[in-house]
Amino acid sequence: MTSPNSTKVGLIGLGAMGSGMAASLRRAGYDLHVFDVRQEVADTFAKDGGRACKSVAELGAACDVVVSVVVNSAQTEAVLFGPNGDGTGCAASMRTGSVFVMCSTVDPNWSVALEAKLEKLGLHYVDAPISGGAAKAASGEMTMMTAAKQAAYAKCEAMLHAMAGKVYKLGDHAGAGSKVKIINQLLAGVHIAAAAEAMALGLREGVNPDALYDVITHSAGNSWMFENRMAHVLAADYTPLSAVDIFVKDLGLVLDMARASKFPLPLSSTAHQMFMQASTAGFAKEDDSAVIKIFPGIELPQAKK
Repeated sequence: MTSPNSTKVGLIGLGAMGSGMAASLRRAGYDLHVFDVRQEVADTFAKDGGRACKSVAELGAACDVVVSVVVNSAQTEAVLFGPNGDGTGCAASMRTGSVFVMCSTVDPNWSVALEAKLEKLGLHYVDAPISGGAAKAASGEMTMMTAAKQAAYAKCEAMLHAMAGKVYKLGDHAGAGSKVKIINQLLAGVHIAAAAEAMALGLREGVNPDALYDVITHSAGNSWMFENRMAHVLAADYTPLSAVDIFVKDLGLVLDMARASKFPLPLSSTAHQMFMQASTAGFAKEDDSAVIKIFPGIELPQAKK
């Protein structure tokens, strides 16, 4: 494996997860290049170390490993091949033998096809969806669900461990990482929807929401999503760390994967409809805990002074 000082790493997408991942790489001593469509965000990050690139092509030319932390497959393709495939992405500038690490939640079949496409360009590919939230990304303790050929791992495995507390190697080619991430998103989406439903019922029945939260988080009905997301509801803070529309997309991918093998997912289908309802009601860009706003006849907590 290569050492941090000899590996030039580029990270594209300094959002809630990407900014923490970039900070972890910088702490680990990697020669770090960053890009974000908001140039001021990249420039601000680079003030404490690293280089802010003006384009993904500039970043790709400079780096041995490129980590993409964007929202979906369409954005990933734009990163690699440019808007509308115009060739201005990083794939054209990356050197033969470089590695592209894809951290988005995507259709596993799309990920398999991307591995084959990049292989024809002489590039290695790591299917590497992530989970754990912004705080764990910032502390280097998130989870990565990876699948790749051994040649790709050989060039970037140490770097993956610099970003994540758990790096699971789930297969020797792309696809398995994305499948496991989609199953994780099934549970995450259903748990958020169920948590919102439970809190909404408590509010409807006149239960003190702070007391309900305290009881549930110390009882068998608790889940990580209840504990995390219902705290947002109690604080009346719907700042989007993960937006409602993320679960419209991700639960859609869950259902697409199951539909292909005619596998029934009744809970996932219901949760997907709840997020769809929240999105069309005007809450698409709010935190995913805003799914609670679809329930009628309840008075949500107000921000505490």
